[in-house]
Amino acid sequence: MSDRSPIPASAPIAPPSKHQLALMIWLAVFPTLTVLNLALGDWLTTLPPLLRTFVLATVAVPIVIYGLMPQLHRLRVRLTRGRTR
Repeated sequence: MSDRSPIPASAPIAPPSKHQLALMIWLAVFPTLTVLNLALGDWLTTLPPLLRTFVLATVAVPIVIYGLMPQLHRLRVRLTRGRTR
């Protein structure tokens, strides 16, 4: 019999460490920028570097913040709860 009792599903999970958050951000940003560069690459090459960066950041930030990071946070919670049971 295990000496650890299972953590209830409603128990709060600690926020991610700096290292976990850095990995989550990298996992969201790198593929997003890769896909955007592949999709918009021909058009972006005609723009000056500053404007190219502005366009990429303007499109990538909402995708990462509102689309990918919530998914990664949910995945982290599932993995954390599964490991502590």
